[in-house]
Amino acid sequence: MTNYRTEHDFLGEKQIPENSYFGVQTLRAQENFNITGIPLSAYPVFIKAFGYVKKAAALANRDLGVLDAKKAEAISYACDRLIAGEFVDQFITDMIQGGAGTSTNMNANEVIANVGLEFLGYSKGDYQHLHPNNDVNMSQSTNDAYPTALQIATFLKMEDFAESLQSLQKAFYEKGQEFKSVLKMGRTQLQDAVPMTLGQEFNAISTTLGDDIHKIRSAENLIIEVNMGATAIGTGVNAPEGYAELCVKYLADISKVPVVLAPDLIEATVDMGAFVQISAALKRSAIKLSKICNDLRLLSSGPRCGLNEINLPPLQPGSSIMPGKVNPVIPEVVNQTCFYVIGADLTISLAAEAGQLQLNVMEPVIAFSLFTSLEYMMRACKTLEEKCVKGITANAEHTKQQVMKSIGIVTQLNPILGYELCSDIAKEALESGKSIHDIVVIERELISQSKWDEIYSLENLINPKFIAS
Repeated sequence: MTNYRTEHDFLGEKQIPENSYFGVQTLRAQENFNITGIPLSAYPVFIKAFGYVKKAAALANRDLGVLDAKKAEAISYACDRLIAGEFVDQFITDMIQGGAGTSTNMNANEVIANVGLEFLGYSKGDYQHLHPNNDVNMSQSTNDAYPTALQIATFLKMEDFAESLQSLQKAFYEKGQEFKSVLKMGRTQLQDAVPMTLGQEFNAISTTLGDDIHKIRSAENLIIEVNMGATAIGTGVNAPEGYAELCVKYLADISKVPVVLAPDLIEATVDMGAFVQISAALKRSAIKLSKICNDLRLLSSGPRCGLNEINLPPLQPGSSIMPGKVNPVIPEVVNQTCFYVIGADLTISLAAEAGQLQLNVMEPVIAFSLFTSLEYMMRACKTLEEKCVKGITANAEHTKQQVMKSIGIVTQLNPILGYELCSDIAKEALESGKSIHDIVVIERELISQSKWDEIYSLENLINPKFIAS
């Protein structure tokens, strides 16, 4: 049998399960916002960030003499437990909600208050001794506490994503080293171009991922300016003098995130530009990662009637009707993840634009879109690395034969024979099915076999030098 306690707000009373650390406003939010079915508890990093924010506020209020030291101790104790990952299940508010994040802020305030009350020796809900609004939310508003927690959580999530991207980059680099002597045909517009190695192709992927890691880490600097102390709209109403500076100093010390106070708190309270740029960096990564997966699917196509240059690890049967068929399921699922992230970027853009006057009420959908995008991209990188890239093998003999049978290798003869003659040779090879070698060396005797061997050595094909007649 569930026991209840009675809590009230200015709308009236509600029965709260006695063992719950959330309170009346959190319960109202759960009843009102059944949208995604994904509660705050799905993103512990956001809860942890609120622990940092509320603890920093309590310590600043204590130092400025507006919060009793014992209450500050209780709030800090509760925040430390949130930071340690406790009470996650008590954050039940849907990620997408009306009210510009007020429900999320109150969920944090109520849980912290009730954990603090138990620390002080009182029962949950006995708010006369430690109040969610008067004490835990002192000198704050949702309009500064929520975006600050969001920025800290996003910073931490971006660090995790950068690490997963770095690990994937390393896996591609190692494959590049493994395949450094595997000759293959490069392609432009899906047509044969000039020779290269599979190692060069994989090294290029590693390089492009490294560039994205740099962009992601640069984007982290966009969210270190916070508006703590802005309270409702940026004027600092209800906050004591010096609070903003002191709170942000504590916040940087506690969280180890290098946050600084925004120079214009009114501007910082309404502007979502940093989240737009961060989302753009994520979209960039998604676009590039999806292109990489497209290439992996093309290179592994076949096996008999496609390119068949590489083999992806076989993970599951690929058809309910075609025996023996194996599909490139990991690149496919990463493609789809990237499509989601690209779409979420549009959501963030629209939400940032929808701000009006002194507040952007669409911050919850920005938070949801950022967190899901970062989480999904992290999982996609890990899945691609562990279930695909590390197990890729090369069909070296097949790719070498493709190169030597290709018409594209005639390009290497341009400096010796000229473009017009090479075009004629290419046309004959295409129409007759003969190899470039047979036409140039045996039939027309345009160059010697030794010159051919010099031009078409592995070293010269992958690191071409200018060779004249």
